[in-house]
Amino acid sequence: MKALCFDKFGEADVLYYSDIPEPTLGENEILLEMKSIGLNYADVYRRKGNYHLEGNPPFICGYEGAGVVKQVGSKVTDFKEGDRVAFADVPYANAELVTVSVEKAIPLSDKISFDEAAALMLQGLTAQYLTHDSYKVSEGEWVLIHAAAGGVGQYLTQIAKARGAKVIGLTSKEEKKEAALNAGADFVFLYGEDWVGKVKEVTTAGVHVAYESVGATIMDSFAATRDTGTVVFFGMAGGDPVHIDPRMLMDTSKTLTGGDLWSYLVSKEERLKRSAALFEMVEKGEIKVNIDKKFSLSEGSKAHAYLESRQSKGKILLIP
Repeated sequence: MKALCFDKFGEADVLYYSDIPEPTLGENEILLEMKSIGLNYADVYRRKGNYHLEGNPPFICGYEGAGVVKQVGSKVTDFKEGDRVAFADVPYANAELVTVSVEKAIPLSDKISFDEAAALMLQGLTAQYLTHDSYKVSEGEWVLIHAAAGGVGQYLTQIAKARGAKVIGLTSKEEKKEAALNAGADFVFLYGEDWVGKVKEVTTAGVHVAYESVGATIMDSFAATRDTGTVVFFGMAGGDPVHIDPRMLMDTSKTLTGGDLWSYLVSKEERLKRSAALFEMVEKGEIKVNIDKKFSLSEGSKAHAYLESRQSKGKILLIP
């Protein structure tokens, strides 16, 4: 089978498209013929050597995607050949064939396309737990969303709006404002301006919750949050956050909480429940999946370079 591989860490040009042996199917696994694969910044970090990788070269990136069951293991009873399946956290997805544990296989209805599923799984499930578990967004609340033009940011915005909240988005460039507004943001401010002041001007008291994914801006997020409000820290794309003084939290009655998707996708039941809730929102039109560009898997190096250029305004997919 063909796969997108790399033997050494480096820039996008270390990636190459090559023949490798087909994966061995375990008794509790299904063999998926991939139809669409999601590209994420985590793949860039793996390619550059920022994450620990097990095994020996050739290495294969990719953790989310969707496809059709080609073969089932000897003990598999939940799936059969021809079933449509997606997954959020299965390695070696940048290949024509991927083995998926039945524990992590998510059935797809005909109402969700392969591309939608591949674009939705990781970022959509992240937005789902952030708005339901880390902080349960309620009608009438003010919500501040960092990187609102990004994949998670757009899903956060749409889910918050579906719950009746008012959303303020933050973006790095003027041209990215449109993506955040199209997702439903009521206001969008730029990082280069006095966004904390503008948030206070719009909300008077500050937001009820700030979804902080930049890291270096965490104290600004606290400044933009009202007393008794919450800052949800779930990423540090802009650098490490400062240490937080617990006395500040006490004096302002503010809450700081962290979030990581893998704390919630702990069982087959959780994956199915959360995915079903997400798919239902798509089917109702409450979430629109924004696909920016599709590359063939053989053009993986171009796709990585495009993602790193920060030009994208939606999900990038790899198509085997």
